[in-house]
Amino acid sequence: MRRRRFLATTAAAGGLLAGCTGSDGGNNGSTAGAGDGTATSASDGTTGAGAATESGSTAAEATGSEATDGAGTTSGGSYSVTMPPVGTVSFDSVPETWVANNGSWADMGVALGKQPPKAVWLTERYHTQYYDDIPGVSVDKSGMQSLYSDGVSKELFYELDGDVHVIDPNFLLNRYKGWGQADVDEIESEIAPFFGNSIFSRGYDWHDDYPYLSLYEAFEKLAQVFQETERYEAFAKLHDDFQSNVSDVVPSGEKPAVAIMWAGSDEPDTFSPYLISPGTSFKQWRDLEVRDAFANTSVRDFHADRSEVDFETLLEVDPDVLLLRGHEDKTRKQFRNTVVSYLESNDTASALTAVENGDVYRGGPLYQGPITNLVLTERAARQVYGASAQLFDRQRVADIVTGSS
Repeated sequence: MRRRRFLATTAAAGGLLAGCTGSDGGNNGSTAGAGDGTATSASDGTTGAGAATESGSTAAEATGSEATDGAGTTSGGSYSVTMPPVGTVSFDSVPETWVANNGSWADMGVALGKQPPKAVWLTERYHTQYYDDIPGVSVDKSGMQSLYSDGVSKELFYELDGDVHVIDPNFLLNRYKGWGQADVDEIESEIAPFFGNSIFSRGYDWHDDYPYLSLYEAFEKLAQVFQETERYEAFAKLHDDFQSNVSDVVPSGEKPAVAIMWAGSDEPDTFSPYLISPGTSFKQWRDLEVRDAFANTSVRDFHADRSEVDFETLLEVDPDVLLLRGHEDKTRKQFRNTVVSYLESNDTASALTAVENGDVYRGGPLYQGPITNLVLTERAARQVYGASAQLFDRQRVADIVTGSS
């Protein structure tokens, strides 16, 4: 018989799985090149309001029937953690195996010294090369499975048999066909609980009924689940120091206007535009205080209405910097030899200020956690401000992950 690792799930205020009215069949990967989890679409997290602080010292509310502080509750070996929308989840022991929604949560687990999740939504969008410069930290994805493959199989959850599913169940119910509340209830009853919040995007209407969490608020919640609050606190302190270093890089005066877009091929002629929003997907750009080139234009966010822009529209906006997503699997040199080379050779694109000045860069992935955010923010500071100094201590990160700090 399966050894249970949780006791009960109690709905939080506002209702468990608030806002779920059925799956959104219209967003099941029908848009090529840009979506939020399907094999053919790529929404990096876009519009929305209600920004939460990204400070590592600010925690999301953690409560429970026996809670005494923000670290989860413990009693006789059992403990509980509360997070919207799943409510209060009680565990009888620390989960050993787990399944994650995406690379944001997978990276949090790595930061907490845990083994990688058994599965993520799409393994190709969990970019583990960001760990290459962190001594002693690496992730082998060879045995990791993708939850999404032309749909989401309930049977795969049984096969994975994880001790906790770090997935917002509303994402399953509202973004993909074939899942209903009864399916979520079955997985929780027969396998393990769901414990997640869709944090990378602020563009989902169904998320309006419960709070979004910032990166470090979500990170703290997962640390409570894995009973690794000391590692979380060490990362929160490192992040506070990092933010100070980032602030020193940001110049005074007017900041560059950047256009963040999904480029679906090595020779793109149209792009899916993203407006910078409070979702964790844009954390590095908010922290670097860049201006959004699309903010005061007629360009609509892709996540809002699947909009596109072409070279003519870009010439009207003429951003200082082009940040193109969808190419994180390329090195800087590979990106320049393919995408940038094409733009430079295109009669229309070559007239863009960003192309003329050599300011076309990889725009970052959809998902980022505490480690990858450090790497991506430092890279972004080099891209838009020419920063040359390291902004965080790689060995300090490694020591936290390995427990040597």
